Amino acid sequence: MEENLKFATVEDVVEYHLFLIPNEPRDPKEQEEILVKYIERIMTHFAPLLVPYIWQNQPFNLKYKPAKGDIPAHIFGMTKFGDNIEDEWFIVYIIKQITKEFPELVARIEDNCGEFLLIEAAEFLPKWLEPDTSINRVFFHHGKLCIIPAPRNPRAASWLPTGVPTIPQALAIISTHPEECVAPQSVRAAVNKRIGGYPEKVQASLHRAYCFLPAGIAAVLRQRPRLVAAAVQAFYLRDPIDLRACRVFKTFLPDTRIMTLVTFTKCLYAQLSLQRFLPDRRSGYQLPPASHPQYRAHELGMKLAHGFEILCSRSSPHFSDSKKSLVTTSPLWPGFLDSLKKNDYFKGLIEGSSQYEERLEMAKNYFQLSVNRPESSLAMSPGEEILTLLQTTAFDIEDFKKEEASLPPEDDDQWLDLSPEKLDQLLQEAAGKKEAEPVSREEQNYDLTEVSDSMKAFMSKVSTHKGAELPREPSEAPITFDVDSFLNYFDKILGPKPHESDSDDLDEDDFESLDSDDDVDLGEEPGEEASLKGALDNLKSYMAQMDQELAHTCIGKSFTTQKQVEPVSQATNNTSDEEDSGAAESVMSPVDVDLNLVSNILESYSSQAGLAGPASNLLQSMGVRLPDNTDNAASSCTETMKSAE
Repeated sequence: MEENLKFATVEDVVEYHLFLIPNEPRDPKEQEEILVKYIERIMTHFAPLLVPYIWQNQPFNLKYKPAKGDIPAHIFGMTKFGDNIEDEWFIVYIIKQITKEFPELVARIEDNCGEFLLIEAAEFLPKWLEPDTSINRVFFHHGKLCIIPAPRNPRAASWLPTGVPTIPQALAIISTHPEECVAPQSVRAAVNKRIGGYPEKVQASLHRAYCFLPAGIAAVLRQRPRLVAAAVQAFYLRDPIDLRACRVFKTFLPDTRIMTLVTFTKCLYAQLSLQRFLPDRRSGYQLPPASHPQYRAHELGMKLAHGFEILCSRSSPHFSDSKKSLVTTSPLWPGFLDSLKKNDYFKGLIEGSSQYEERLEMAKNYFQLSVNRPESSLAMSPGEEILTLLQTTAFDIEDFKKEEASLPPEDDDQWLDLSPEKLDQLLQEAAGKKEAEPVSREEQNYDLTEVSDSMKAFMSKVSTHKGAELPREPSEAPITFDVDSFLNYFDKILGPKPHESDSDDLDEDDFESLDSDDDVDLGEEPGEEASLKGALDNLKSYMAQMDQELAHTCIGKSFTTQKQVEPVSQATNNTSDEEDSGAAESVMSPVDVDLNLVSNILESYSSQAGLAGPASNLLQSMGVRLPDNTDNAASSCTETMKSAE
């Protein structure tokens, strides 16, 4: 349907839409001019955050999208974030801030998973909010997450949409009832926690490392630091055809290598450093011994040089003398430059200095790509941009070598080594705990009966095709008993006559619907009650015979039985017709349900070896947390259960 925005279907892609409210009818040309002005204001206002940011694949971008069907004209953007999920959440932060700075704009954002903001806050969502009912209901407005509510009863407010709202309906509701549409505090807190720390978090996501690479690459990265992402991706996703270009390097010769400091994102650094790769002997890139103090710098530089060479092998120079003049002569450039200066983009650098000029070139490149965008046919690929920069940028290898002695220190990469303790700490922080809790005496004397009690409570709950209700709230109403349904099951199983209950044609579903251990008083007439009681007695006798047969099999012996309190022997009169004639027969010990349940759960929990599994997931969903297993075998944990009996 045209009135509903479809979710992004491409993996690792986030889409964002900005709508202008109130949605008044305007001439299409006038509407386009207004929205284009908003795009220029947004990109200029957030340029200090967006210019130095290193994107994994594609940058944040906005463009005008004309009206289509019932979807009004709006501002649209799409970014492929690839393996770096932080790019997606940084865009969420940007979109949230856009609606805060421009209150007349309403934004929605989704990826191929759908409403991923709701997925992040899944534990706090109201029960009515499901994937089918959340369509066109989740927006950002005034910097707050909004969820258009659904009517809960017939007397609800008339402005609440009963079905899936269209985009115009949703915009009208948010425009006229903004306070009523604000999401619950717990939902907003979950989303804000995920994007908390921005924009300072951007610097924390970077990693600076020494690289021994050709001077041409160092010169290119000074002008375009973002090109490191394209080079890492080219190396990371290389194929045999790409490696043919790296047998003999034509662009970045190995004898021009110098030591420099390169800025990566942590995701890019991990992709580059953790891949094992040996260069072709013909390439000239020889690595020192692994014990060499600068081995890591040589290895990173070699890999990065391969990535740049692959990019250049796919392209040819694309030089335009009018490119720089187009930037500086644009009527938008003075306002864009003033915005950068007001937001301290140049960090107090002296105008005309080398570092000032480097940041100015970065700003011009961002302005050309994001604000004063050329047509797609004129846009350069990363390889074309690298070759063009090599032709237009003058650099001296000796100057780079002089700077080697004064390079700032590189960052520690110990964050790559994730120990089990660090993993536990990260998981606890994600769950809302600040630090690991020490093992208390209560955990040492853990009562395993809580496991069996929780499981019994879970089994008494109602389950449907949507899932089972979890026994977290003790105040929940108990399960209701439908007498008519119960009798219908008996009519189907037993038939009208009690003696027919010995039939072997009982369905498995019918057995599951009965509780053969309970006497049920249905309050019927004496005759019907006696008939039903006889049927139950026959069924119990049938089940007892089955238990007796299974008692001496492998299945029966696999269960732990209760201790026999008083052995009972009974002589049989018809010894010739009975098995085990002339011997006293002990009454079969009943199965200890609680002990078997706990023992099996502990065995399953122990076999998970600290990973996620059915036992831990089920217990955690019921609010039961088992202490860490310090025993070698799960069977030893059941001693506590035995002693509690």
